[in-house]
Amino acid sequence: MASTAAELLESMRTEFAAAPAENRFVSAVVRGRAPLSAVAALAAEEWYIVPADRRAFLLLAARAAEPAAVDFFSTLAQGEGLVLPLLPALAAGAGMGEAELAGYQPRAGCQAYAGCVAWLAVNADPAEVALALAVNFADWGGYCAGLARALRDRYGWDDAACAFLDFFASPSPDLERQAVDAAQAGLDAGRPLPHARRYGRLLRDYELMFWNTLVEPSS
Repeated sequence: MASTAAELLESMRTEFAAAPAENRFVSAVVRGRAPLSAVAALAAEEWYIVPADRRAFLLLAARAAEPAAVDFFSTLAQGEGLVLPLLPALAAGAGMGEAELAGYQPRAGCQAYAGCVAWLAVNADPAEVALALAVNFADWGGYCAGLARALRDRYGWDDAACAFLDFFASPSPDLERQAVDAAQAGLDAGRPLPHARRYGRLLRDYELMFWNTLVEPSS
């Protein structure tokens, strides 16, 4: 059994990686086979998700008992504020104007991840949420990096259109360290974090649902 937050995070990653599932959206973009409408949907879905996640992270920061968790969630909220203005250019690269972006109807399969984050913000121990989020950092960053490369190489996009993806594409060791520190502070306070693994698996599954919904026919 893991005795530190770092060990718990590593064990969660090992467990979840044991049964990898295909991200069909990223695979289609990398092959140059994704329609621009699906890429536009990515931007439009994020237009709803980013401000929702920002509010959830601010709530988690307000609820957190330990300074390390406050710092971690405040950093996440700040990042969401930075990337929101980059989304119109991502949408425009796929031919979606601001009026279409504002009028887009989000899909349940894409919004389930943000709904889970909102539930966690209200109900879960922030230290457990920190670990659950950190499990997917590498996957999310890898997906964004792969998309940014493919959109430049296969679709001819420029830096402005890819800026949202570029923001997340580089690994962030400092952010992961903050997540581990937040979880470790919870452990040090005597809380065993029994639900962190469950939350991490839920977020992983909802993230995959997000990507794969983008390539499913809309109803």
